[in-house]
Amino acid sequence: MSRIREKVNRFLVQEMAQQGLEGIGTSHGDIIYALLHTERLTMAEISARIHKDKSTVTALVDKLVRLGLVTKVRDQEDTRYVYVALTARGQKLEPVFEAISSAMLDQFYRNISEEEKKTLLAILQKINTNL
Repeated sequence: MSRIREKVNRFLVQEMAQQGLEGIGTSHGDIIYALLHTERLTMAEISARIHKDKSTVTALVDKLVRLGLVTKVRDQEDTRYVYVALTARGQKLEPVFEAISSAMLDQFYRNISEEEKKTLLAILQKINTNL
């Protein structure tokens, strides 16, 4: 499983680089992908969604801020909360991320039947539950 994960990450990084997103790792992509589907998220919400601790998320988000892809805004009523949202430049990445995701799934499931996909997903769900 670790070899598959390594290959998937390598594929995603190569695809992002081909799309002009050099210097962005898969964890940065996870954050952007989450924000493409939710208008804004707190650091804690991002942390939960991408399964990284808050200090790691803070460093990842800070890089995305420097790249002009996201913005951080402190909540007006409760300043303990900082929300992260995509900038206009970040929002323009949606078709790029959809194309990369589609290419990855095409590669991942090449030569695998629909029946095999269903079986694979069922087994992976069981393993996830077991752990």
